[in-house]
Amino acid sequence: MALRELNGPPRTWPCERSYNQHRMRKPPITIKCECGETEEVAYGERWRCERCGRSWNTQNIPAEEYEGLLRRMRRHKLEVLAAAGLMAAILVPLIVVVSYRFIAVVPMVMALWLFVFVPFWRRRYHRSARGAPRWELHPD
Repeated sequence: MALRELNGPPRTWPCERSYNQHRMRKPPITIKCECGETEEVAYGERWRCERCGRSWNTQNIPAEEYEGLLRRMRRHKLEVLAAAGLMAAILVPLIVVVSYRFIAVVPMVMALWLFVFVPFWRRRYHRSARGAPRWELHPD
């Protein structure tokens, strides 16, 4: 009896699956029903209000506008990662190649990061989120 027969049908190896299985979760859309009920729904889904029975479809939101919002939010997150990577790319070679005494600069850089860059970045991120388009959905 062959080994394949004992183990059942051939399995798909992880490298054969699609590359990007774990996509970034898209932010939900908050729907406020006229009766006062509120629900967070993923883009492209329908929601039926349990209280009054109205049905809402998030596919009525223009895809280009929603994707534009996602791109802006993703760009803000990448800016933080790029800034952190740039600082690491500068500090690590200084510490390793030039002198270990540059390690004394790390706490100062971390303080600048925490008290200057992060608040600045948060203000920009929140300003961009507040400036996001608001869509007027109507029940089906």
